[in-house]
This record gives sequence, structure tokens and C-alpha cells, in this order.
Amino acid sequence: MSYFPEVSRIEYEGPESKNPLAFKHYNPDEVVEGQTLRDLLRFSVCYWHTFRGTGTDPFGAPTMIRPWDDGTDSLDNALRRVDVAFEFFTKLQAPFYCFHDRDVAPEGADLRETNANLDRVVEHMKQKQQETGVRLLWGTANLFSHPRYVHGAATSCNPDVFAYAAAQVKKAIDVTHELGGENYVFWGGREGYMNLYNTDMKRELDHLARFMHMAVDYAKKIGFTGQFLFEPKPKEPTKHQYDFDAAACLNFIRQYG
Repeated sequence: MSYFPEVSRIEYEGPESKNPLAFKHYNPDEVVEGQTLRDLLRFSVCYWHTFRGTGTDPFGAPTMIRPWDDGTDSLDNALRRVDVAFEFFTKLQAPFYCFHDRDVAPEGADLRETNANLDRVVEHMKQKQQETGVRLLWGTANLFSHPRYVHGAATSCNPDVFAYAAAQVKKAIDVTHELGGENYVFWGGREGYMNLYNTDMKRELDHLARFMHMAVDYAKKIGFTGQFLFEPKPKEPTKHQYDFDAAACLNFIRQYG
């Protein structure tokens, strides 16, 4: 079954093309300095905005109605979404994709059920990777959407939340490794503070560093050789995020690396 039957594979047609569904300047097979542009640019489709975004904002309701999505958090819906995604990747000629764990599989009643859901979807994703040749550029854990992370994950004041986040990252590294992912990303959207008068910044940063060292140590233990990456991004959603910009991340690495 095709979810985009009216769309053929996107091809390079040059700058004079009037076809809205064609590459005008990007030719994936063009060779530059001995490498194709496909290999040099390594474009990756992000799962969350592309397939999970709803078009909502603080002032309005969702506006994106996707015909394949039944609006539920069911496993069947998640598996169908994988089929949609890989058809999209291949028609776009995207060599890579990337995802958060909760983008691809629904959260269950507890961690065991959640991990079982993820395992089932990852099994299907692995099959689609083998069929299409599309690869995983990076995986990561969503440590920001659930209310448990209101005060952070690795920097939460609640040790139970720290432990849950650690278990979630462990599983995210497992599935990234299982899918042949080339990188693993840390983005601390909830790691930060609103006010310094109730924040022990050094303690929180110490906890964040310990958390990341644990993740790297675990990756080595299971044989994952991909890079670990920081994603600096300011004020989304935390007012003062610890990964505010590249300078903040570099200094964090200098201090704790």
C-alpha cells in the first residue's frame, strides 16, 4: 500500500525545472572532491516534526490532519506510521532519518510495557531499513514531554526521576545500537532553571555530567561506537537551559569531559 500514491520519487531536474516536486540544485549523485553530495551532506528526516507534529501553537488547536493517523497512541498506529515514514524517506531520496524514542512508539502503563512497545516498533523499523537502505543517523530519548520531567531529567530534584530518565536513555541507546545508528544525541530541553535563588547550579551540573558519563560507559559496555552529540538550543522550552549554545556546551565538556 502506498500512502503517497500521487508522488513519485523526487529526482534532480536542474535549476530550469518547473516541477515543484523535483530537486533544482541538489543532485544526490553529483561528485564533489571524490564524494557524492548524498554522502557529503547526509540529509536526515526528523521523525517528530515530519510525522508527529500537529501544527498546534500556544494560541490554537492542531491543524495537521494526517490521513494515515487515527489519532490514537496505539501500537498499530505506530507501526503504520513506520510504513509511512519509510515511503517518505525513499521518495525523498533521504539517506538518513533520526528520532526520539517516544516519536516512534507509545508510552505504556509502566517502563516494562513502554520498552516492549518500543521493541516491537524497532523490529519493524529494522526490517524497513533492510528493505530500503535508509539508515539511522541518530537516536535519542524524549526527556521533556512527560510531566515527570517538569523539573528536569538528569537535573531533576527527584532521584526517582533521575533513575527513570537513566533507564529511558539506556533503552534508547540499546535501540539506536540495534538499528545501526551512527550517533546518539543529548538535548536537555528541561535541564536548566527558572530562577537561581532556588537552584544549586553546581550540583545540578554535577548530576548532569554524572548522567552523561553513565550513558557513555553503558554504550561502551554494549559495543556502541557511535558519537555522542550535544544539541545546543536556547529557551526551548526552559528559560535558562544548560545547553543554551555551543559555548555553554563546550565549557561543560571542558569542565566535566
